[in-house]
Amino acid sequence: MFRIKSLSDAEKLVLGSTIMGTGGGGSPETGLKILKEIIDRGEYVEVIDIGEAPRDKLIVTMYFIGSMASKEKVTSIKNTINDPIIYAFEKYSEFLGEEVGALIPVELGGSNTPIVMKIASRLNLPVIDGDLAGRAVPELHQCSVLVFGGKLSPSIIVTDTGNVVFVKEYASIDDYEYLARTLSTRSNGTTVIADTPMSYELASKAIIKNTISLCIKLGNEVIEARNNGYDPVERIIKVLNGWIIFEGIVKKTMLEDKNGFLTGEIILEGIRKYKGHILKSWIKNEHIMVWLDNQPIVMPPDLFILLEKDGTPVINSKIKPGMHVLGIAAKAPSIWRTPKGLELFGPRHFGFNYDYIPVEELITSVLKKLIK
Repeated sequence: MFRIKSLSDAEKLVLGSTIMGTGGGGSPETGLKILKEIIDRGEYVEVIDIGEAPRDKLIVTMYFIGSMASKEKVTSIKNTINDPIIYAFEKYSEFLGEEVGALIPVELGGSNTPIVMKIASRLNLPVIDGDLAGRAVPELHQCSVLVFGGKLSPSIIVTDTGNVVFVKEYASIDDYEYLARTLSTRSNGTTVIADTPMSYELASKAIIKNTISLCIKLGNEVIEARNNGYDPVERIIKVLNGWIIFEGIVKKTMLEDKNGFLTGEIILEGIRKYKGHILKSWIKNEHIMVWLDNQPIVMPPDLFILLEKDGTPVINSKIKPGMHVLGIAAKAPSIWRTPKGLELFGPRHFGFNYDYIPVEELITSVLKKLIK
């Protein structure tokens, strides 16, 4: 058990969770604002191990959904719900008819990790040290509970324009994703979901453990490296047991806000040891599929992260031509490398005609042959 109770704690968490957001996961500015409001009120967030969670109460998650692109008003309807996060949880608790004992982030990301902490601090609930993805993910399909046969319903979807939709059951995860995404496109900027009510037994199997601790450790390593003249990117690589796979300049961005997602490609031109080489990343909110000189080098569900030299993670909605970036890769949590995990999060799920190859094998077979 530990507490997030200072601005320093908040900054480390947001920095680390944005790194693990793989270009998505929501706005770190929003996440830091959420945590700062908690701290300014003299409150804190209690983070507990799953083993410390109450056995007789539900564990649920809350998150933002929508494109990572900059939001513009898409409807003439004015915002009618000033605080959709609080509103959604209150209505969801009534809808469930059971007591909630703890909250858990749905994913790792700049705002989608902190969002549950807003509710937790208000209601004096603990947050589980873990999440349901182990990184940021683009779709509702990529929830670890589904790998274990669980469901995300019943749920509530709330938009700031006043849509309040209760989902008792859904026919398929495809239908649920479509419903939630469609509502998000009718929002003026904020769509909140509360879902995935879990028993202690299901949560103890399905969650990816200790990821909040991991994010804080990442943030701390980067800040310490900056303060002491070390290389922050090398520190990130060490914590994640990952690899630097590219250094280059953003040459071209071909991204659009489409059907509730930020989608498209970015092209990087290599510099230094990567000079003469081209890296391409296909994005669906997050980095999903990556090629080096037209050969796959990172396949989903493995992680690809763009960083500035000082360790600052680059959010996909803010990528601009001319930026100098480093690309790093890391293994996905083992749950996503299972047959069911790959069905939900592998290359073929996103329409790519590839069988999944782990990133560590691609680095040996592709990167080491191309980059001398």
